Amino acid sequence: MPATDYQGSSAAWGVRRDQLYAMNGSPTPHEQDLDGFQRQVADRFLELASVGADDLLSLSWVQKLLDSFLCCQEEFKLILDSQKSLISKAPLDRLVADYSERSVKALDVCNAIRDGVEQLRQWQKLLEIVVSALDNCNHQKTLGEGQFRRAKKALTDLAICMLDEKDSHTSFLAHRNRSFGRNNVTKDSRSLGHFRSLSWSVSRSWSAARQLQSIGNNLAAPKATELLATNGLAVPIFTMNMVLLFVMWALVAAIPCQDRGLQVHFSLPRSFPWAAPILQLHDRIVEESRKRDRRNSCGLLKEIHQIEKCARLMNDLADAAQFPLAEEKEAELRQRVQELTGVCNTLRTGLDSMERQVREVFHRIVRSRTEGLDSLGRANHSE
Repeated sequence: MPATDYQGSSAAWGVRRDQLYAMNGSPTPHEQDLDGFQRQVADRFLELASVGADDLLSLSWVQKLLDSFLCCQEEFKLILDSQKSLISKAPLDRLVADYSERSVKALDVCNAIRDGVEQLRQWQKLLEIVVSALDNCNHQKTLGEGQFRRAKKALTDLAICMLDEKDSHTSFLAHRNRSFGRNNVTKDSRSLGHFRSLSWSVSRSWSAARQLQSIGNNLAAPKATELLATNGLAVPIFTMNMVLLFVMWALVAAIPCQDRGLQVHFSLPRSFPWAAPILQLHDRIVEESRKRDRRNSCGLLKEIHQIEKCARLMNDLADAAQFPLAEEKEAELRQRVQELTGVCNTLRTGLDSMERQVREVFHRIVRSRTEGLDSLGRANHSE
């Protein structure tokens, strides 16, 4: 989307803001904070939307997406903390509670994504077996049939895992029975007590598509009356609801998880400065999912596409191999092994970093929910 579209969107928001706040003279510090939050969210998603096709949905891009969510969540918390006296009063109490409930639903998405990361690690191990079996071609003149058989078996196992992703996900991972909070159950039992209804890992009947629809249900931009009644705080609450929904949707699009689905409708007025980049990202991801070679993929992550491509080419090479290998076949094999090694290295470092960020998102939501309940309890007690 051209930069002028974003600028026009920002200008529209400025007009709407001035009308709603009915300002005479300079804006108050509170109004500056609200406007600053909108600009920060817009800037972060403009940066995410500015990447080329090769970087979109890569592990590094997903990490930037999660980092953007964590930063937005922290700024959002500061805004609410500055207006604690209003949070316990209608209609703001309902809006805050609504966001809190949506964020709690995102916890199961985080657990499902963690399971998907674990599955990617299993694929990585199979790829490393292929590399280990065939990397000898870089160190010796001849490569025997035994190495090819070993590589072929690992490639066959990988193909079965990826084709049977849904069943293997539920059968292998449903019994792990753990979440990001399980290792700290004693220490955080008070915090996690609010989430007794959530399983430690997603159940066999859990659906990512249904969970996303639940997070997005009845999500509408605030009306002018709500903005006035909440001193403008309805705007950042709606903003964080949309950021939460988009981030969870993008994670489900990228990472293998149960009953993936991208049919969430983003009804978003372009008057918000961050709306245009989010809508552009949504359109680009949907377009990616419709490509012929991605339609049946178990995840749109760039590295998953690389795994599929490398495995297919390596399989074809192994099937056509005749021993001793011709010089040109050996050179092609060396190139494929090098490509596969690069994918393995990216997964080895990238998956660990992304998992840490997903874990941080999970715990940040838990802490935010707990602090909100405590603050509401103190406010009610003082009345």
